[in-house]
Amino acid sequence: MIISFLANSLVVLIVVAFHYEALQRIGMLFKELRLFNQFRLGIAVLLALIAHSIEVAIFAVAYYLMHHHSLFGRLTGAFDGSYLDSLYFSYTVYTTVGFGDIAPVGELRFLTGIESLTGLVLITWTASFLYVEMSRYWRDR
Repeated sequence: MIISFLANSLVVLIVVAFHYEALQRIGMLFKELRLFNQFRLGIAVLLALIAHSIEVAIFAVAYYLMHHHSLFGRLTGAFDGSYLDSLYFSYTVYTTVGFGDIAPVGELRFLTGIESLTGLVLITWTASFLYVEMSRYWRDR
């Protein structure tokens, strides 16, 4: 249980630190780009989506590795053990869609819970960030 908690905490720490850095760099790039505000905002949205996809991929690596290690449990259902299925599962958990065709068993369930919470917080953080950037654009018009 302690090893699972530490592994999950490490994954969340990596993802949150990555997200912080990504938003910080997107903000700096947003200020430096000399394009129409609509294009700058569009680029910021695309970069934020890429950042979220990388974060999902980080969780997917954790699922893949934990599934293949007997200590953490496994993923069952429509899961063939591939990284691609881990990535698909991670997207459904991160976005809290949760189709239910793949299900965690054992301690791996805790990672799915914390990924859902982390995804919710990071998506909200991105929405707040983009709102602030848009409000600056609307003020400058």
